[in-house]
Amino acid sequence: MKRFNKTILAVAVTLASSQAMAAGFQLNSQSATGVGRAFAGDAVIADNASVLSRNPAAMALFDEKQLSMGLTYADVEVSVKDVYIDSALDQIHYGHVEDAAEAKIIPNFYYVSPVNDKFAYGVAMFSNFGTGTDTTPMSQQLVNGLPAPLDLLGKTEVTTLNFNLSASYRFNDHFSIGAGVDMIYGKGTLTRGGQVPTQTGPVQQDLVDVDADGVAFGGIIGAVYEINADHRFGMSYRFSPDFKATGDIDMYNPVAGANVAFDEINIPMPDIFQVAGFHQLTEKFALHYTAQLTTWGDFKEITVIDGTIGGVPVAPEASLKTYAWDDSWLFSVGGTYTLNHDWTLRAGYMFDQGVVGEVSSISIPDSDRQWFTAGATYNLGKHASLDFGVAFVRGEDVDLIEHSAITGGLPIGPDTGMVHATTRSNATYYSMQYNYKF
Repeated sequence: MKRFNKTILAVAVTLASSQAMAAGFQLNSQSATGVGRAFAGDAVIADNASVLSRNPAAMALFDEKQLSMGLTYADVEVSVKDVYIDSALDQIHYGHVEDAAEAKIIPNFYYVSPVNDKFAYGVAMFSNFGTGTDTTPMSQQLVNGLPAPLDLLGKTEVTTLNFNLSASYRFNDHFSIGAGVDMIYGKGTLTRGGQVPTQTGPVQQDLVDVDADGVAFGGIIGAVYEINADHRFGMSYRFSPDFKATGDIDMYNPVAGANVAFDEINIPMPDIFQVAGFHQLTEKFALHYTAQLTTWGDFKEITVIDGTIGGVPVAPEASLKTYAWDDSWLFSVGGTYTLNHDWTLRAGYMFDQGVVGEVSSISIPDSDRQWFTAGATYNLGKHASLDFGVAFVRGEDVDLIEHSAITGGLPIGPDTGMVHATTRSNATYYSMQYNYKF
C-alpha cells in the first residue's frame, strides 16, 4: 500500500497544486451605492467619489472635493454536497460541507479633488478579486479504508487589494478622459492533503502547502461622453497584470520523498471592460445600466518558478495546469428615485455570467448568478451623507465531475477517478458608506 500511495500521489501533485489560486472570484463590493443599484451605471453616475473604482474619467463631473469610505460585509454561502465516486463496490460517498466559505469584511476608500475646470485627480483603495473555500473536513477521513480525493479538497483563499492613483481631463462640455495606475497587493493560501492508508495505519499526507503574497501593477483608462446634464455614457478598460506571489510554496514530491520548495507562483489575472449609461428621465427618477466583460479566457495557465529540494535546484519552471475558462459578461439595470431632500432610493438587477467552461472545480464553485439589490442615501446635511446597500446574490446548483488522481489510482473499478459533486454559491452583501463634500 505504501508504494501504491507514492504512485497516485505523484500523479496528483500537479493537479492539486494548480488549483491553489486557480480562479479569482470577481468581487462587486466597491461601494454601498453600487451594491444598492447592482452597479448599474457606476462608470458614469458619479454621485460620490467611489466612481474611481470604475472609471477615472468620471472625476471630470465633480466640481468640488469629495471623500467616500465604507465597508461591505459579504456573507458568502458555499455548499459542496453529494461527493462520491462510482466503483465496483458501488458508490463511495465522502459526505458534504454545507458552509465551505467564510464571511468577509471588505473596506474601501476614495478621494477626488478637482484642480481646475479641466483637471482632477483621485486616490482610492478597494478590492476587485477574492475567493475562499474550505473543504478540509472531507479529506480527513478514510471510507472503507480508502482515501478521499484529497488532491481536490482543502483550503483555497485568494485576496487582492487595489491602491489606485488616477487623473482626468475635460476637453469640453461633452467629452472627458481619464487614466490611472493600480498597485495591487495579493495574498493566497492553499492546502491540499489528508488521511491516507499505510501498512502501519492512517497517516496525514500533505500534498501542497502554500502561503504567498506579492505586489503587481496594472492600470485603467476611461472616457465619458455627455449629451447634456441628464444623459451621459461612460466606458473604461482595466488592465490586470500577471500576478507574481512569493512566500512558502511547498509541494510534495513522492519520488524524492520530500517537498519541492518553489520561490514564486505566476497567476494571470483578467482584464475588465465596461460601458455604462445614465438617463435622468424625470426630476425625481433616473435610469442607468452597465455591461461588463471580464477576460477570464486569459486565465490559461498557472506556473511555479525556481523549485529546489534542500537548496538544490530541481525545477526552474513548471506548468501547473491549463484551464478552459470562458470570458464572462455581466449585465445590470437600475433605477434611482429622489424621494425628498433627505432620502434617495435605489434598486437594481444584475445577471452575472459564470466563468467555468469545460473544466469545473469543487474548490471554486461557480455558476451564473442573479443579483437583486436595494439601497438608499440619507443626507446628513449640506456636505455629508450616508449610503446603505443590500444585495441578494443567488447562484445555481451545479452537478460537476472532476478528476482525482488519488481515487483514480484505487484498484476498485475503471471510473474511480471521476469525482461527482453538487455545488452552489450564494451571497448576501450588506454595505454602508460615508460621503463628505468639501
